[in-house]
Amino acid sequence: MATVEPIRSKKDIKKIEQLLANQNERDLLLFILGINCGLRISDILSLNIEDIKNKNYIQITEKKTGKYKKFPINSKLKPMLNKFAKGRSVNEPLFKSKFNNRLDRTAAYRIIHNACKQIKLEGNIGTHTLRKTFGYHHYKMFKDVVVLQKIFNHSTPQITMRYIGIEQDEIDKMYYNFIL
Repeated sequence: MATVEPIRSKKDIKKIEQLLANQNERDLLLFILGINCGLRISDILSLNIEDIKNKNYIQITEKKTGKYKKFPINSKLKPMLNKFAKGRSVNEPLFKSKFNNRLDRTAAYRIIHNACKQIKLEGNIGTHTLRKTFGYHHYKMFKDVVVLQKIFNHSTPQITMRYIGIEQDEIDKMYYNFIL
């Protein structure tokens, strides 16, 4: 399996948002949730309406690690989630297919991959791109690899840095610009 990359350009993120906003509310929410929370796609697709409706936090037990995770719903996601959940039963899956079943990984992959392809974004893109995009931009904003390591449940900061695609030239740039 090829390693997927984060979406590094905020312009590309905006292009994808605009594209999905014109196509499908569900797909837009899937993308926005993925890049704003850092969850694995299996955990995103496991969410039900009750997990997000009128909530300030999302609380889950991660499928892969079995660890409890709680994080606040940010100001961009909250109104989107509330609108998407309006009038729906709390027992329903948050993301459903056109056949009214829970959206699966393959469908989620197609949504993300096709959106990136339509805006001509090059590179290895998949559902894990959402999680890596969250990590990449979180690191760029806060420069705190230790917090990101905890969010991702990684064992070392080095694993986190490699995971989010901070490449050697970016590390070199930081060294060149760091003078005491």
